[in-house]
Amino acid sequence: MTNITDIKSKVQGLDPSVKARNIKKIASQTSSIYESIAVINKRAEEISVELKAELHGKLDEFATTSDSIEEILENKEQIEISKFYERLPNPAIIAAEEFVRDNLKFHYVTPEEETVEE
Repeated sequence: MTNITDIKSKVQGLDPSVKARNIKKIASQTSSIYESIAVINKRAEEISVELKAELHGKLDEFATTSDSIEEILENKEQIEISKFYERLPNPAIIAAEEFVRDNLKFHYVTPEEETVEE
């Protein structure tokens, strides 16, 4: 699994817009387009969970019960943190880019491995 800090630094220049992809190139990395999409989807779910956990961890640092001027300043910091995460590309876009650039490693799970995981 990639460190979430690495992901954030890698995606800074990534266009957050959805764009057309070469399906044949994506399908060539697995035996079918459906398997490629399944790999991308699994990675997107991982990225989403990691980003959400990190964001909540950072925002929890600001949790206070007092109302004061300091709280207003902290709210501005919270807003800036939230805006940073909102500007990141969608996890599916990040995962697709990793897959297309061959930065995503995956393997097929054998039936024996499936029974061990359960």
